[in-house]
Amino acid sequence: MSTFHEESLPLALALGASGGPTRRTDVVTLGSGREQRNTPWCHSRRRYDLAGAVRSLDDLHVLIAFFEARRGRLFGFRFRDPSDWRSGPPSRAPSAFDQSLGFGDGQTRVFALQKTYGSGDSAYARPIGKPVAGSARVAIAGQEIQGFSLDARTGTLTLTQAPAAGSAITCGFAFDTPVRFDTDRLELSFDAFAAGRAVAVPLIEILV
Repeated sequence: MSTFHEESLPLALALGASGGPTRRTDVVTLGSGREQRNTPWCHSRRRYDLAGAVRSLDDLHVLIAFFEARRGRLFGFRFRDPSDWRSGPPSRAPSAFDQSLGFGDGQTRVFALQKTYGSGDSAYARPIGKPVAGSARVAIAGQEIQGFSLDARTGTLTLTQAPAAGSAITCGFAFDTPVRFDTDRLELSFDAFAAGRAVAVPLIEILV
């Protein structure tokens, strides 16, 4: 049985969330005062809290229903990060030239979506596993094409024809972050007859 539901958290709750990427860095201070730093994580992991999104009893009703349907921490789901959900800036529609997926070799037709942060040797390439269906635009060697399919469950892009060797493959897309609740208990507060709030509703990004 799959432990991921291809269902999105209601956008009203996502818009009031707080959070962002988290890294894990192990720091050892030497006797000289210098530091040695290392990380066991190849990728960052995002954490969010939905508490700020709940402003009414109706919001609580929506949250409780979604939480119960996910069985607490059991099932993952899609989350639209308001600050990072497109291959380019959040304010601009995806372009076929937003992100590089590599170069053709004359044989390969399948590519994995990714979003690159920064540039040069220090750039970080984030795998994108939950793109939004119908949002992708693709270009080969600077020319936008229509011959492709995108698996919105895995982020796998399949081209109808293999690009010629050395041809740049670029892509634009919208995407969700795969997350789960990081609690099996909702802490809710009822401030008035028609008002309520959540004390804490933590989410954590998962690998899918």
